[in-house]
Amino acid sequence: MYNVDFSDSKLHFHFIGIGGISMSGIAELLLSEGFSVSGSDMTESELTDYLTSLGARISFPQSSDNITDDISLIVYTAAIHEDNPELSEVRKRQLPALTRAEFLGQLMKRYRISAAVSGTHGKTTTTSMLSEILLRADKDPTLSIGGMLKSIGGNFRVGKRDFFVTEACEYTNSFLSFAPTLGIILNVDEDHLDFFKDLYDIQQSFRKFALLLPENGSLIINSETKGFDIITDGLTCRVVTFGPDSSSDYYPSDISYNKLAFPSFTLHHGDRVLGKVQLRVPGEHNVGNACAAAAAAVEMGIDEDNIIRALNEFEGTDRRFQHKGSFKGVEVIDDYAHHPTEIKASLTAAKKCEYNTLWCVFQPHTYTRTKALLPEFAEALSLADKVVLADIYPARETDTLGISSETLADEIRARGHNACYFDSFEKIEKFLQKNCIHGDLLITMGAGDVYKIGDALLK
Repeated sequence: MYNVDFSDSKLHFHFIGIGGISMSGIAELLLSEGFSVSGSDMTESELTDYLTSLGARISFPQSSDNITDDISLIVYTAAIHEDNPELSEVRKRQLPALTRAEFLGQLMKRYRISAAVSGTHGKTTTTSMLSEILLRADKDPTLSIGGMLKSIGGNFRVGKRDFFVTEACEYTNSFLSFAPTLGIILNVDEDHLDFFKDLYDIQQSFRKFALLLPENGSLIINSETKGFDIITDGLTCRVVTFGPDSSSDYYPSDISYNKLAFPSFTLHHGDRVLGKVQLRVPGEHNVGNACAAAAAAVEMGIDEDNIIRALNEFEGTDRRFQHKGSFKGVEVIDDYAHHPTEIKASLTAAKKCEYNTLWCVFQPHTYTRTKALLPEFAEALSLADKVVLADIYPARETDTLGISSETLADEIRARGHNACYFDSFEKIEKFLQKNCIHGDLLITMGAGDVYKIGDALLK
């Protein structure tokens, strides 16, 4: 692998797909340090306009002509295929190139403490919680988050060289290119089965992630993680657990909920009480996320007062059980949940709210996930009073598996629950306008563009 010498101020970095939410953040960091940055994308956007204002040279569309002789290193995302004209030119000329994950891993080595937040679910929220703690403690961290965080006005923040915090996704084993000194594993579930063989294969991936941590590093891990022993056996780093009770190093007690399903609890570290937490995000799953963030913060040397204050002030990130408004007295929530475990967590939280009927408009994400976990999806969605299904959002896939949202609707109905399917957002909107009544709670759910339904209703 090409090793970047960041001490060479004359380096010129070129990003293929620079308008991506993570790529743009990395480009901004390099620009802030005085490096020359160029890039390309398919279309202009607010992010590319912002980078241009900072001094980046960006070309549209992507073309082999954009690969110039003065480029020191090319960085590209996993979404860029080998037939991309720029990447093809890079391969032809045998120029140095790194994936986004490989490049991020080399950036992480420049920081005193680099924290990587992994897990099948909860990465964005937990990364955001830990970020807020470091900001509250005036540590001036560098942050890379998978969602938009209001307090930093986006998803990336350039700070000093002491603390770096990033999400670490297991898909395609990309997080194995990272160089963390502190790792968090929130949970391990079956997912991304278009890449992984099975749950054991996923557990082995998280095991390799844990092995990246140095002897003086720390792993914060959920004590209820599937394959806990597989992941942690023989690790040389410090292992710190969080979980639901005192068998873990960090745990909550006296959990209660208000009418918005926001939990309050006492946070413990062993025999010590760290403080009383009153979250402004709903659900029991966020109690666990808060415990993980607190454990990581203690390991990073943050005092208890700032940890508790930051958790109490945290208001979540976009598309994580986000209240969008109301129409006809119907409250509209948008949520990113796209795995059965996430759906169950979000709907369980919603059921603690005050409403007449709980509606869930769900857009399945990828054909492989829908087919592999069909019974689990049906069981989780059955927690809602009424389920409305949109077409599967294909993302990176094509329909070759003979699976559809109609199949999922049949599976839900076979369990005796209410479910219907419509082949367009417009039809779903008309159905909801007609059938939702004052006092109902409506959740648009999924990792695709299902949020547009709620936005349209609110207009």
